[in-house]
Parts: sequence; structure tokens; C-alpha cells
Amino acid sequence: MAVIQATDTDFNDVLTGNQKVVVKYYADWCGSCRLFAPKFKRMSDDEAFTDVAFVDVNAENNPEARKLAGVTNLPFFAIFQHGKLVDTVAASKEDAVRTLIHKLEA
Repeated sequence: MAVIQATDTDFNDVLTGNQKVVVKYYADWCGSCRLFAPKFKRMSDDEAFTDVAFVDVNAENNPEARKLAGVTNLPFFAIFQHGKLVDTVAASKEDAVRTLIHKLEA
């Protein structure tokens, strides 16, 4: 599944239009964010996550979307279910993000 690029304008539509969502908050200057991008894309293609929408949000340009998850560091990941924030993690390790996404299965 492709990674959706969201902004403040369509972020709520993306959250309410998908039952399960994982959001990667990034900034263009963030080296760890750029390094994680291929991993995030690969996870979006993983059959284990076919029912999860993968979303990228530029944290610098989208303060409203950033505020919904309480972003404190980059890269920052947040999971939403039925439009509600479930959990977050500030990490650049794939295992930490996979563990976060698996919380959507509960």
C-alpha cells in the first residue's frame, strides 16, 4: 500500500476515512527521518499490515496534525484507531515502530 502524504488540510479526513492509521512525523532536515523513509515504505507493503493506512506528515509545515499527537521529537510515530490517538513513540528503530503498530490489533 502506498504511503499517504497528509497535511493539516486533509489529516482529519485521513484519520476518519481509515480504521487503523500509523503516522510518521518528519522534517526535511531530519537525517534519521530520511533514513527511516524506506523502512516505513517497506512496512506499508508488509502483508501483516494490510488493514493499516501509512501516513507521512511534515511536522514543520503541519502544526495542527503535529499537535494532535503531541510530537516531541523526530522521527515521531503515532497510531490512531477510529480517528482517536492510541499511542505514540519517538524512535528510529524499526522494531519499536512495528511494536507500536501491533498495538492496533488489540
